[in-house]
Amino acid sequence: MVENVRARTGAVVAGIDVGGTFTDLILIDGGDGGKVRIAKTPTTPENQAFGVVSALKEAGFPVDGIDLIVHGTTTTTNAVLERRLARTGMITTRGFRDIIELGRRTRPQPYGMTGVFVPVVPRDLRLEVSERIEAGGVVRTPLDEAEFRAAVSALKEAGCESLVIHFLHSYANPIHEKRAAEIAAECWPNDHITAGHTLLSEAREFERGVTASVNAAVQPILKRYIERLRSELEGRGYVRDFLIMNGNGGMISARFVTRESAKTVMSGPASGVIAAAYTGKRAGYRNLVTYDMGGTSTDVALIRNAQPAVSNEIEIEYAMPIHVPMVDVHTVGAGGGSIARIDAAGLIRIGPESAGANPGPICYGRGGREPTITDANLVLGRLNPQKLLAVDHPVTVEAVRAIFADRIGQPVGLDGVEAAGAVLRLANLKMAGAIRMVSVAKGHDPRDFALFAFGGAGPLHATALARELGLPKVLVPARPGITNALGCVVADLRHDFVNTINQPVMALDTARVRSVLEGHRAEGSALIAKEAVRPETIRFVHSADMQFVGQTHLLNVPLLSTEMDRETLQALFEKAYFARFKVELPEIRANLVNLNTSVIGVRPEVDLSRLIDPAGRATSLEAARRETRPVWYDGKWHDTPVYDRERLPLDAILDGPAILEQMDATTVIEPGDRAVSDADGNIVIEVGKA
Repeated sequence: MVENVRARTGAVVAGIDVGGTFTDLILIDGGDGGKVRIAKTPTTPENQAFGVVSALKEAGFPVDGIDLIVHGTTTTTNAVLERRLARTGMITTRGFRDIIELGRRTRPQPYGMTGVFVPVVPRDLRLEVSERIEAGGVVRTPLDEAEFRAAVSALKEAGCESLVIHFLHSYANPIHEKRAAEIAAECWPNDHITAGHTLLSEAREFERGVTASVNAAVQPILKRYIERLRSELEGRGYVRDFLIMNGNGGMISARFVTRESAKTVMSGPASGVIAAAYTGKRAGYRNLVTYDMGGTSTDVALIRNAQPAVSNEIEIEYAMPIHVPMVDVHTVGAGGGSIARIDAAGLIRIGPESAGANPGPICYGRGGREPTITDANLVLGRLNPQKLLAVDHPVTVEAVRAIFADRIGQPVGLDGVEAAGAVLRLANLKMAGAIRMVSVAKGHDPRDFALFAFGGAGPLHATALARELGLPKVLVPARPGITNALGCVVADLRHDFVNTINQPVMALDTARVRSVLEGHRAEGSALIAKEAVRPETIRFVHSADMQFVGQTHLLNVPLLSTEMDRETLQALFEKAYFARFKVELPEIRANLVNLNTSVIGVRPEVDLSRLIDPAGRATSLEAARRETRPVWYDGKWHDTPVYDRERLPLDAILDGPAILEQMDATTVIEPGDRAVSDADGNIVIEVGKA
């Protein structure tokens, strides 16, 4: 359902994504015929704002002339993964302070009893107070306000910077959490106070408590970063509001983002998936498997009918569930810098150890001595040693080949080239496994999807992966290496809401369902109205988390409207269950656990046809050719033409083998494949048979 609202947006929009190695920028000047500027500068981990400013400077456009900046940041993601968190205290219901440490009956490793788990809030900073609300929402024990004030004072004296209020069953009745937050606001030294129900109003106290704790622990970190970035931008003349990407693939004003800081976790991978959905829809491909290969890892996700899969049950690491809606991305430790080695059993292994950005792969010339996937591509002729970015001291192909022969080949009886070929093959198998996790494992046939390849290394491996999995086509966007930054430009405003119902469908009060969903719509619309950027339309997406009575596994079921009778809900769940598991269980009744709503402020469409400057394209395919060089494919060398992708004519047709080089990525077209360009400059590769 869509409602019209007044549109208000500027002509010059900049999208900036901070990655682990590079900070990428794309600037679209709608006032200059849609002219595009791009920049790629080293990320500055000590203060990401410096890298952002550096990218803006390299783009060569006056900062005070930019109408809107949209920013994807890894600040909170890195803080969580590296455990660089603010000192946080928790006040919870008496008898339940160990909930976030007890967790679920799971193990960090599938086999064995080893593993370490460190809770977000240490036990000595988790205090208890007298209060109790029953699961039905009835107050059993009133909140002891004096006890609560004493707990707040104790956590202040312990040096806590953030406070979590996490009471049992607050999702059913938040009256105690609301009152506790009012009391805390009177005496806590800052506004870093998280009441669990405001972030996540659903059952399962472990997940709700961890989500609230993560939110509180990253709030001060994100706020300081936003303030530093705002100061840097204002110093260069940008005095308007800017937007921050959330992990759900939507944007929110920097003025409001710190209130729900946990939602910015995984915003980087989410922005790439959003760009893929947008680009694929324009190109006529609404069902995609996205494949983002960077320096240390590969992210894959599923897009159906131009909508990325979103999950409320993402676990960032073991016992670290963040139950706010996020784009459902599966990550494997295979990136360009992943190290190849021989294990104790004499087998070749890839990753998860990575050479990172420093020293990086051997070919970067920064002292790296461990063979990596990037080095294997270099040895096999797929990468041009003269075109590598950020090389300190050039290393010859012969030297890299010799290391492969010594470290990998000699123990298993292969020469340097064969060893590099084996590493590449194993890396492709590992990444293919990740794609199966988001497709086959969830009941989807990969042959019904196209592979959308991006990231600095994605297009190098895409056709081999598509052939391995049976995907018929590969779509390589115009700017693969800055796709995440493009996601910031094309993303919409978005707010997500979840409320627990937890009732059998046949006993459900449908009026309550309607009331909850309409409440979501009203609250989301009000929040979007406060944003500095006004969308063209507002779209509402409703769904329910459901299960058969007696099950623990949840299945997300799209809802057709806010008006749903019991029989329709039961039928929708049975249909979704059969599509997922190919099993019919009509004799078992369904249970409605949660109601979800996404309120999406749709922004104006962005023209992608100028991501590669049309004026720079050659008049013929031959004019775009750079050279011909030998490249290794499936055990054989082939003389392969190499083209400057930015000069390819839009009507070009390429039969593999061929290689396309551009500033931000290299695309490999294997023997038997055929590639054509579309109106937006995407390369569509029809995958031939092996």
